[in-house]
Amino acid sequence: MAMTFGIHIGHMGGPLAEMRKLWTFADEQGFDWFSVSDHFQESPPQGGELDCYEGIATLSAAAMDTRRVRLGSMVYCVVYRNPGLLAKSLTTIDHLSDGRVDCAIGAGWHEIEAKAFGFDFPRIGIREDMMEEYAQILRLLFDPEQRRASFQGQHFKVENAPNNPKPLQPRIPLWIGGRGEKRTLRAAAKYADGWNAAYVGPDEWRHKSQVLTQWCETEKRDPKTIQRTVNLGFYLGADAKGVAHGEAIYQRHWGGRTDGREQRTGFLRGTAKDALDMIGKFRDLGCTRLNIAFREGPYDWDALHAFADTVFPAFGVKKPR
Repeated sequence: MAMTFGIHIGHMGGPLAEMRKLWTFADEQGFDWFSVSDHFQESPPQGGELDCYEGIATLSAAAMDTRRVRLGSMVYCVVYRNPGLLAKSLTTIDHLSDGRVDCAIGAGWHEIEAKAFGFDFPRIGIREDMMEEYAQILRLLFDPEQRRASFQGQHFKVENAPNNPKPLQPRIPLWIGGRGEKRTLRAAAKYADGWNAAYVGPDEWRHKSQVLTQWCETEKRDPKTIQRTVNLGFYLGADAKGVAHGEAIYQRHWGGRTDGREQRTGFLRGTAKDALDMIGKFRDLGCTRLNIAFREGPYDWDALHAFADTVFPAFGVKKPR
């Protein structure tokens, strides 16, 4: 099965010139996806003092600087914006990018951040309810056949709302991100065109994908109609010195943690050649896109070029001319 590759900025720490260089690199080297995260402060916090740019504005800039990559998020948190506002923002970016935007939503997790910026952060069951309402409203507002949208939910509503102009795309792809088996994966089966899991290894990803398939059967939906992707933290090096540098950054980000994240296995470490085995496992499991995810820059450009030069030929990806 063919698999494509994307780049994700998992923390919007910049420097801004580095981020701009990163999405230009993605556009020019053969990646088919570039996405931002949706945070207002350093995430997960190591003190909360790092720079953090806002996702919608950043994606708008990426739309103007690129020509071919799909532009998305992983993921917009449903407690941070009214769904009508997100629909308007992404419709605008769809026009700025000439029809290359995707929409991805999630129930959110960063309670410290929400409280810091004054957002209500109800328990997870309520946030999952909010996400399902959110997905339905987005579908209505993006639909070119729906000149006005009306929806009355427990948490969100729109009343005779226009979304003009409509997106350039007849159907903006809707993604749902997360690993929750009871609600998140069920919502993906009901509403989404794609599902993404972050920082998990092949074994856990396979299990979650099987649960998604089970929910598709419950919802009477063909499971092949949902794209399935993964984000893997990028800590590779081009040579021994680069590998040591990448490992030091990995340990700074994840080593010594005691909040459960230290047990995750969804990270690329070593050299690009070392990564081929894990990438192949994801492809064989039906992963349609693998996104390499970064935190704060500056980025290791030698490692990035080594990844493209080593991995892309092995998986049949050609650089654009």
